[in-house]
Amino acid sequence: MSLMQRFWVTLLGLTGTALSVAVLSLVACGGGSLSVTDTTKTATNGWNWSLPADFPTPRVPDDNPMTEAKVELGRFLFYDKRLSGNGTQSCASCHHQNKAFTDGLAQAVGSTGELHPRSAQHLGNVAYNATLTWANPSLVTLERQMETPLFGENPVEMGINDGNKSVVLSRVQADAQYPAMFKAAFSTEANPIHWGNIVKAIAAFQRALISANSRYDQWLQGKAALNVAETRGMNLFFGEKAECFHCHGSFNFNDQITHASIRFVETPFHNTGLYNIGGTGAFPEFNRGVFELTGKPADMGMFRAPSLRNVEVTAPYMHDGTIETLEQVLDFYAAGGRNITSGPHAGDGRLNPNKSDLISRIDLTAQDKADLVAFLKTLTDHDFLTNPKLANPFAAP
Repeated sequence: MSLMQRFWVTLLGLTGTALSVAVLSLVACGGGSLSVTDTTKTATNGWNWSLPADFPTPRVPDDNPMTEAKVELGRFLFYDKRLSGNGTQSCASCHHQNKAFTDGLAQAVGSTGELHPRSAQHLGNVAYNATLTWANPSLVTLERQMETPLFGENPVEMGINDGNKSVVLSRVQADAQYPAMFKAAFSTEANPIHWGNIVKAIAAFQRALISANSRYDQWLQGKAALNVAETRGMNLFFGEKAECFHCHGSFNFNDQITHASIRFVETPFHNTGLYNIGGTGAFPEFNRGVFELTGKPADMGMFRAPSLRNVEVTAPYMHDGTIETLEQVLDFYAAGGRNITSGPHAGDGRLNPNKSDLISRIDLTAQDKADLVAFLKTLTDHDFLTNPKLANPFAAP
């Protein structure tokens, strides 16, 4: 495939700022003055983002600038089980590095054993997500989102509440390492160990979870090759036959993107025809998407399209983990929805009245599906999954 063909394959479905960064990729791959190998974009506060040319600089809140000390503190807190009410679960309990920071479960399990209605989303490139849960348009910063797993009561995650909040904080204050780490991260504060800074440090660590070195990224940079099946799969993915790019066409392979230079942020949610209980358009109780917040019938079953980066290791799929493999995901989309023929959720999702216009029957052969899976596996960033700087600092060497 020529350089120009490669560019247009990557470009399909991108507009606005995404178009600009795609152009940067073309310049870099063509041997222009911009180097892709270790492009470093430096924020005004001195934090270095080591990003390829087609990755924009993430947006960072003014009141929580990125620093090495804060990210390292956040890493410790992210993996610290003492940061749950009963001392049994950390953030990392539901976000494993080798699974791109999800947990491989269909439904997450909180620190008290409560089963959640949805799966834990992966955190790779979470800094670029315009909204931060499956179906809440109002959660748009990592700082605000962190309050949900820490303090949420329905369902319980970390299980911190008014009755144990001071006890959990005292565990952090009593640790031998944390006082110096908090002082390094929040040097202007006399007493920096408090919940506000715990939230800020974990959010800073999460922003540092950048995944940008998959074989597909290396191919864009001219440093790796895609085989014949992978190339066919890429052409299908970015073409009008499979139409995957409509919801997954950005540099981050999703359609809700934010970053430092973007002016207008779009936050689409989609009903993909996963359910149609009793032919009424309904989704299961406690798992009805944006509808749960707005009460609008048209929002029934509306969920955010996740990034497909590292999708090979983030099974099971969909918001409730009810599709087990990538092959089954492709079967679902090729059918234009899911027809459940028996049980409490019976109904033909292909006929859901709220289903997105983007979801319709697609004529994919067995070879097409195999090629698409082959391409999707090129989005796995093995360095990200094993980077010691993102790993559990409490684990034995």
